[in-house]
Amino acid sequence: MSQDVEYRRGRHVVSAMHVHLVFVTRCRRNVFNDGMLRRCEEIMIEVCDNFEAELREFNGADDHVHLLVHYPPKMAVSKLVNPLKGVSSLYLRREFTGHLNHVPMKGPFWSPSYLAASCGEAPHTLIKTYIERQRRPT
Repeated sequence: MSQDVEYRRGRHVVSAMHVHLVFVTRCRRNVFNDGMLRRCEEIMIEVCDNFEAELREFNGADDHVHLLVHYPPKMAVSKLVNPLKGVSSLYLRREFTGHLNHVPMKGPFWSPSYLAASCGEAPHTLIKTYIERQRRPT
């Protein structure tokens, strides 16, 4: 086994499961600013912690976010996505009401679709670099 990978150790399992998630805002317009992305990251970290997962990397642009999540093997990715999108939508709408009123944001905050790509050991660093280099709004 490689020395670069951090393995999760449980009673009966050793795993290194990562997923690259991309969530897009419903309206695909300039929604996020840097402050909103910072708060979104805090919310996503808290949700991941509640599900025994770890947010390894987070970044976004004005209309979408990227997450790299290290999660336990007992968890279905869809069971993590729903609270990530739901809780972040609730808090972002509540805390950034003034900003979101300037954007045509009626209905759901996030698009119902999302990208979930599994990450093996080799592309893990490539995906992390890709997320780090995303154009972040100011």
